[in-house]
Amino acid sequence: MTDDENDKCYECLVAIELDESIGVLPSADAEHERKVAIYDILEENSFEVIGRGPGPYKLVLSIKEKRLIFEVTNTDDKQVLVLVLSLSPFRRVIKDYFLICDSYFQAIRNSTPSQIETIDMARRALHNEGTDLLQARLSGKVTADYNTARRLFTLICALHWRG
Repeated sequence: MTDDENDKCYECLVAIELDESIGVLPSADAEHERKVAIYDILEENSFEVIGRGPGPYKLVLSIKEKRLIFEVTNTDDKQVLVLVLSLSPFRRVIKDYFLICDSYFQAIRNSTPSQIETIDMARRALHNEGTDLLQARLSGKVTADYNTARRLFTLICALHWRG
């Protein structure tokens, strides 16, 4: 986003970082998914910390001691919110999502279009389930539109690969 867009963005994210301690992602596919998710969020998103004043916001996502941490600051790097969520509710959907993603990445190299489509539909269904769960866990603290929550779920998965 440009500086002019930042000035107009009161309920959005203008910067996202993954905790540097996660290291390098395990595959080129995973790294690509992370980069695309961050790019897409920054291009268009809706994100508001409820009751904590206007944005725009910066977000650092991390995993520490089996907890997902959202560190939200304003553009002056003043802390707006630190939200700590248990990863337990996400474990099954993330595990299943990783398994189907592995199948998907193998399929796009070796399978027919109809096989790829079937696997992709299952992958999207799991991603939607994770998105719904994330929105429920953020409820009352942060509001994010569905596309933003989808992309945040992708980033949570990227963190989990190293978390």
